[in-house]
Amino acid sequence: MKRIASAVLTCVLFAGCASVKMESKDASDKLKQFAPPPTGNAGLYTFRDSSFGAALKKDIFVDGKCVGESAPNVFFYTEVAGGQEHEITTESEFSPNALKLMVEAGKNYFVRQYIKMGLIIGGANLEVVPEDQGKLAVTKLELAAGGKCSKPQ
Repeated sequence: MKRIASAVLTCVLFAGCASVKMESKDASDKLKQFAPPPTGNAGLYTFRDSSFGAALKKDIFVDGKCVGESAPNVFFYTEVAGGQEHEITTESEFSPNALKLMVEAGKNYFVRQYIKMGLIIGGANLEVVPEDQGKLAVTKLELAAGGKCSKPQ
């Protein structure tokens, strides 16, 4: 069993970086200005700022709709209805991990996706981060093309 786990870990570590389709630099730069969302909406930045688990792509959903498939050093932007609770989920090793976030209209929110060690392969989880920390992280990342997930939720 140790040999199998070691072989899987070695493959994951040396498989290279996962990549996803990216949006234009102009689109990415525009969203990094962090403008307030349109009236009645909140802005949701979901991002992955770590290279840990670089070979893994993980789906992200908001309220059951595919946001996109993440890779290292990418972000997504989604507008959601303000004054409501929204569920953000990510694909993990055996079942999705989820968090619920109550949002106010006119504000931007930042949710970090991170890869964690798993039994067989790495899993993923989510955490809400403070606005200043989220903005700093997103400015170092690039906008991934949304709407494509590997598995339906």
